[in-house]
Amino acid sequence: MNLCVIGTGYVGLVTGAVFSDLGYTVYCADTDGSKIDMLNCGKMPIYEPGLEEVVERNTQDGRLFFSTDIGDCISRSEIVFIAVGTPPGADGYADLGAVKAVAKTVAQNLNSYKVVVNKSTVPVGTADIVREIIIENRVDPQVDFDVVSNPEFLREGNAITDTLKPDRIVIGASCQSAAMKLVELYAPLERPMVVTDVRSAEVIKYASNSFLATKISFINAIANICELAGADVHKVAKGIGLDARIGTAFLNAGLGWGGSCFGKDTACFIATAEKLGYDFALLKSVVDINSQQPAFFVKKINSVLRGLEGKKIAVLGLAFKPNTDDLRDGKSIEIMAQLSALGAEIRAYDPIAMDNARKAYPDVDYCVDPYQAAANADAIVIVTEWNEFKFLDFDRLKKTMRAPVIFDGRNMFDPDRIRSKGFEYHCVGRAAKDRE
Repeated sequence: MNLCVIGTGYVGLVTGAVFSDLGYTVYCADTDGSKIDMLNCGKMPIYEPGLEEVVERNTQDGRLFFSTDIGDCISRSEIVFIAVGTPPGADGYADLGAVKAVAKTVAQNLNSYKVVVNKSTVPVGTADIVREIIIENRVDPQVDFDVVSNPEFLREGNAITDTLKPDRIVIGASCQSAAMKLVELYAPLERPMVVTDVRSAEVIKYASNSFLATKISFINAIANICELAGADVHKVAKGIGLDARIGTAFLNAGLGWGGSCFGKDTACFIATAEKLGYDFALLKSVVDINSQQPAFFVKKINSVLRGLEGKKIAVLGLAFKPNTDDLRDGKSIEIMAQLSALGAEIRAYDPIAMDNARKAYPDVDYCVDPYQAAANADAIVIVTEWNEFKFLDFDRLKKTMRAPVIFDGRNMFDPDRIRSKGFEYHCVGRAAKDRE
């Protein structure tokens, strides 16, 4: 079975690489010639653990190809995945321009029956739009096709594993034959499959991400209450998470969610609800809580340090989460901007995302390691919970800092352990014992 994946961004590249690793012949196509040139030279346009090895193995074995000739890739394939970007418009609703353009290209190269799969995150009703565009633009009206919704649930930094071992595979189809084509495609993974109608599949994606965002905002709101009440959010989260109806996942208090998915998807789901005549007030509150969390944290830093004018702050972690170089909707840029606005001097370090950070926020002193960042610092601010930071030499840090103060925005450490090292330690949702 030959597959075409249109779009070599995060979702498309990982999808194409993994399917080729399963033995399928995959043609990955993109209009961005520079990206295709990179991939054909064995260079990855994104950082994702394990991806480079999978791409290299399958290109060498002749199963994975990269091309700017989208029409040729479509004509060679039985299944065509649409995996292009759907950025938010001014009203939060997804911009479907790229999806529509791909649908037209598919129509113009429809030389045999094909299953066209929406892999991009798109609002409910998009499959109908794609179907109409193909019908209007196909060269031969006798050539049939089907449009299927097959949303992705990848976590950056864990995308290869998530593609190979997903919790579930959602297939939304309007006919059994198209659904069975996708079932056959995914059969080697031996994972649970949910076969449903197209519109339900489209809603599942947004509902899933919105629910996860809700859990994060909820526990962050609880964390703020815990700080005011003198309670410990870590213990509270454990106490409520052991309830089987709630679960422990996504109950880690911190600086809020970021990345390319949650912000975009919650905004689009709110806009979609409004188009359908429903005011999704709950999800609006979820977004509001998340947007307020960095300011709440910076206010704490400013209060504890009794002002930030002229203070040197070491910011550790810039990517929105570990194991990625993605800064999209991350908290680091926002926090550094707020600290700088209050007069702080910022020195920053991240194991992977430094180059992207320099482009997004050049007015910062970027350092080669955490110790250089912490030299003569009045405080360390941990923004991303990189595994590397778990093994910091705190004795070395304390010697190099002007004042041994840590603000942990991700609750990485046990407070008593860090305080036993001689640090003043402030985290999220746990009442501070210092300066009382």
